[in-house]
Amino acid sequence: MSGCIFCRVVAGTAPSTKVYEDDVLLAFLDIRPITRGHTLVIPKTHATDLNDLEPALGARLFAFGHRLAKAVRRGDLAADGANLVINDGKAAFQTVDHVHLHVVPRRSGDKLAFARGLVMRRPYDRESAAAAIRSGLDRLAEEEEETSA
Repeated sequence: MSGCIFCRVVAGTAPSTKVYEDDVLLAFLDIRPITRGHTLVIPKTHATDLNDLEPALGARLFAFGHRLAKAVRRGDLAADGANLVINDGKAAFQTVDHVHLHVVPRRSGDKLAFARGLVMRRPYDRESAAAAIRSGLDRLAEEEEETSA
């Protein structure tokens, strides 16, 4: 869909700070993050909301969100946890009409900073945040290789 900003991100005609990409999914930093490293995971094919999303694709979307949540704990971001959220429809505060999973890194005791982030939504240094997340994905892959060896 040419009018969809996320479809334009997938096509490479809108800017983004990519964290991960494969043939089906794309993960990139939110331009108005709640916390440093706030990442969006989207299917590359357009689905306006969960009604339009194939269940198998939804499962893959969440599986990668789960992986990303583990990665933000292991990487240079050093998060203590993460919120995984899908806002489905305008009533649920979905602001972009393309299914997306928010992966929001959290730190113990960050309730005030998190609340401030919800209101202020100011960007952090995107490149260093993306590098920190990628380092976590790399460490997670290394752990998995060691476990399977």
